Amino acid sequence: MSDTLRKGFLLGLGAAISGKEKLDTKLKEMVDKNELTQEQAKTMMDSFVVKGEMKRDEWNSKQYDQTRKLAKDLGLATKEDINELRARLTQIEAKLNQNEQ
Repeated sequence: MSDTLRKGFLLGLGAAISGKEKLDTKLKEMVDKNELTQEQAKTMMDSFVVKGEMKRDEWNSKQYDQTRKLAKDLGLATKEDINELRARLTQIEAKLNQNEQ
C-alpha cells in the first residue's frame, strides 16, 4: 500500500513539474510574440502555483483523513492515543510515588 501511495505521489509530482515547465515555455512564447506582457505572464504563473498549492493542501488533508480511518479500522494507535496513555501513566506513577512516601 505504501509503495502504491509513493508511486502515485511521484507521478503527480512529475506531472505537476512537467505542467509547470510547459506553462512557463508557453508563457515565454506568448511574451515573445507580444500576446502577453511580462507582468501578465508572471500573474498567470503565480496563479498556477497558488492553485497547485491549494490542490496539494487538499490532497494532503484527504490523505491524512484516509490514513487515520485506515489506522482506526486496523486498530492501530494514533499519536493522540499514545499521548493520552502517557498522560494516564504519568498520573498513575505520581499516585504510586505518593503512596510509597
